[in-house]
Amino acid sequence: MKRRLILAGDAGGTKTNLAVYACKGTSRQKVREQRFKSSDYPGLAELLQDFLKPTQERISAAAIAIAGAIVDGHVQTPNLPWEVEQQRLQRAVGLTNLQLINDLEATAYGIPWQPEDQFAILNIGKQRAGNAVLLAAGTGLGQSLLFFKDGELYPSPSEGGHSDFGPTSEIQLDLWRFLQNEFGHVSYERLLSGPGLYNIYRYLKTSQDFSEPSWFTERLAKEDPAALIAQTALENKLPICVEALDLFVSIYGAEAGNLALKGLAIGGVFIGGGIAPKILPKLQEGGFMRSFTAKGRYRDLLAAMPVKVILNPKTALDGAARYGLMHSDS
Repeated sequence: MKRRLILAGDAGGTKTNLAVYACKGTSRQKVREQRFKSSDYPGLAELLQDFLKPTQERISAAAIAIAGAIVDGHVQTPNLPWEVEQQRLQRAVGLTNLQLINDLEATAYGIPWQPEDQFAILNIGKQRAGNAVLLAAGTGLGQSLLFFKDGELYPSPSEGGHSDFGPTSEIQLDLWRFLQNEFGHVSYERLLSGPGLYNIYRYLKTSQDFSEPSWFTERLAKEDPAALIAQTALENKLPICVEALDLFVSIYGAEAGNLALKGLAIGGVFIGGGIAPKILPKLQEGGFMRSFTAKGRYRDLLAAMPVKVILNPKTALDGAARYGLMHSDS
């Protein structure tokens, strides 16, 4: 059985991870990996060219996970000024067997490669064969449906994160009005993302006529707002940050429940993305699952679904490698 080199990528709005995997049979090994700041490059082709310069051996296949809707091999990234066309990219980097794959679809493909210690359980549920779903809040909000057939899960891409936000309380309705005045269309991504957590904080600050402490204002100007709000909330240093994170978690749970119903995810619900592992103690407090199961007559169905947080931040990269390996003979 011959050794195959698979180029895998995970291109996001903030960072792009690239790696070369050596695969032979069921064994795999990462032989090179590099992280790039996405905004440092005018396009994906230039970034790939930089990474591939030291590569001496022949790449058997490549798969690049990218945030955005891929239609006919073309994607306009929502959180980057990149326009990527698969055939042009193939020519630019000299790889004819290069595929573009949605980033959440890649994460879904990466799930089978993760050991059990790379999952944190929010709900044990009942272990059953069936469809699963995946949603992931990070720079944006990604979603994927995983259809069960013949003992395997087959991921499908989705842009459900851009669907209409549905408020479930008076405060959420007021939050919707606040964001609707600013953005016009209020999607779940406007709330369930790094910028989304900051949007929630801004709403609470305005609605409560909150006087922001000078130390927090100074740190907001220098640091990532979402990370600072989450850290401050987890350390219980500022009540408004605790309220913002609680509201974020409640909306996250509600939308996870929505997606679980749409996919009839009796096989499980996976929470990916960069935010969930960082706020895991808050997700485990119970607010997420209360909102997840608050679906009236289908409460019991949702309560029986296993819910897990993916801890490995490189799951999408693993999934892109797995997808590339699956297509290495095409």
